[in-house]
Amino acid sequence: MEINKVTIHDIAKALNIDSSTVSRALNNSSRVTEKTKCKIVEKAQELGYQRNVVASNLRKRVTNIIGVVVPRISRHFFSSVIQGIEETAYLAGYNVLICQSLEQLEREKQIIDTLVANRVDGVLISISMETTDYSHLQQLNSSGVPLVFFDRHCNIPNTNNVLIDDFKGGFVATQHLIKSGCKNVVHFSGPQTLEIYKNRFKGYKAALKKNNLPFNEQLVVSSSLMEDDGVKNAKKLLSKNLNFDGIFSANDVAAIGAMKYFASKGIKIPEDIAIVGFSNEPISTVINPALTTIDQPGFEMGKKATGLLLEHIKKQSRSLRPQTIVMESNLIERQSSKK
Repeated sequence: MEINKVTIHDIAKALNIDSSTVSRALNNSSRVTEKTKCKIVEKAQELGYQRNVVASNLRKRVTNIIGVVVPRISRHFFSSVIQGIEETAYLAGYNVLICQSLEQLEREKQIIDTLVANRVDGVLISISMETTDYSHLQQLNSSGVPLVFFDRHCNIPNTNNVLIDDFKGGFVATQHLIKSGCKNVVHFSGPQTLEIYKNRFKGYKAALKKNNLPFNEQLVVSSSLMEDDGVKNAKKLLSKNLNFDGIFSANDVAAIGAMKYFASKGIKIPEDIAIVGFSNEPISTVINPALTTIDQPGFEMGKKATGLLLEHIKKQSRSLRPQTIVMESNLIERQSSKK
């Protein structure tokens, strides 16, 4: 059933006045007397008139909408970032359009096309694991649409980034395992096409070097870091009869998959294998033993990324120098690493 929307022409007809006067009154123009404004507003409410904010904003060449692209909303880290984004955007009078790439490059490209077509005022993005072609992001950046990367970024010149110190996080996690007595530390790595996993891997290697421990390529297992990947990684390590007593996983999810598999095989954590994850997912406190992890300040990252984007929207991005904000991460020590 089609609903007929009330227009300014309907209000004008009901009051027997010109539609341009109605338009001015509803836009609070000083050219219309207060008495006439009140009469028009009352009639508009009576008829159930709803202003078309989108059309009005498009005439002003703004939409007051921010596009947000994340790999997966289901991940606690990304949902906490979104909370920070929405809170900051709401206070500034902006709405948020949230999209998820599901770690797929083609889906990410389509999302960017859709956001541009809908004339969003700016875009916040954490790229997918498949994103090795940056052409869609370079085009967005060069078109003048303000763009801010958070957490997962890529090396595009003249871009804004809000990140954590992934190198330091990887170093601290590995150093903690070594100080706990581990001599042969495994690294569960994410795709090395992504800067965050490159830097966590570099931090892992730097900690080995500082402690005069040899780097062994066989102790590095790369995957998409899903829980099933953690199970597969654990099976692979045991099948090769490798000597290892610690694992630094580039995220919590893969670490938890490995922990579950080791438990099914009677391997004790942390007595036999100490484990440290990354991102402080809520499940890391629930699993037994609780998982030591590197905490990422998702909510604060969302606030900072949105604040940076709004600054560029308001001042027009070309008049501001690109910025990279690096946030601190912290080790949260729990039972999985206490030998």
